[in-house]
Amino acid sequence: MQNNAAHHPMEKYLRMDRMPHIWCSSCGLGTIVNSFMKGIKNAGIDTNKVAVVSGIGCTGRVAGYIKLDSYHTTHGRAIPFASGLKLANRDLTVAVISGDGDLFAIGGNHLIHAARRNVDMNVICVNNFIYGMTGGQNAPTTPLGAYSSTAPYGNYEQPFNLVGVAAAAGASYVARWTALHFHRLTDTIKEMAKKKGFCFLEVVSPCSTVFARKNKGGTGLDILREYKDRSIIDHEADPQKIPLGMNGEIICGVFINEDRPTFWENVQKGIEKRVVKTKNYKVIKNRESVV
Repeated sequence: MQNNAAHHPMEKYLRMDRMPHIWCSSCGLGTIVNSFMKGIKNAGIDTNKVAVVSGIGCTGRVAGYIKLDSYHTTHGRAIPFASGLKLANRDLTVAVISGDGDLFAIGGNHLIHAARRNVDMNVICVNNFIYGMTGGQNAPTTPLGAYSSTAPYGNYEQPFNLVGVAAAAGASYVARWTALHFHRLTDTIKEMAKKKGFCFLEVVSPCSTVFARKNKGGTGLDILREYKDRSIIDHEADPQKIPLGMNGEIICGVFINEDRPTFWENVQKGIEKRVVKTKNYKVIKNRESVV
């Protein structure tokens, strides 16, 4: 008897025993997970050598749903955990998938220093402009004037421009897409997976349950239509000059794609210099003298 049961095309890469997931209807996370797995697959990377690390929040649940070695870490500590993982096993492709609050609030210091050091990892930040899981509080990315549970009269705080922060901190690769840009998102993840250095991707994602409800944004489909109308692709844009707001353009693209030594490559250079220097000395009665 033929089995006509429908299967999800990414079922091979998902923990189906944990379905259905807890994400809200019309959340962009399902699309982003799909893009991530397709990007890894298209890059031709052995999934046995991929590790995914996440923090706390809606996006932090990604680690529990994908059928890879994955780690759901403490709040804000995904990047230092991933750094240790990569340095301990440099054959791994290490990805951090977490939210704007986790990566840029409590975890912000870790992000800028990992970018400065150019640690070899891929960081995917899902930006929904709010703390969605814990009650809709202000996040580091909540637009000026937007409403949240901790800003009932509108947000007075200037938000972070995530791609600008990553670029200023020294990331080798910096990009931004929305959850609507499925194919471009997939291609960028593929490119990041094959690139050395600290790679940062911001994904602007709908949160119709909390952010849109508080700001009269409509349904998830309404938000995607808005992304379509507001998005402009400009790979030449200066990432430090393209902040996001409640209105106006959403500038998308791959803004930085450079090659520079990774943290581990700099460590190796330091070790080699030390070895060369050591060879120029000989020990005589517990004292060193130059040969």
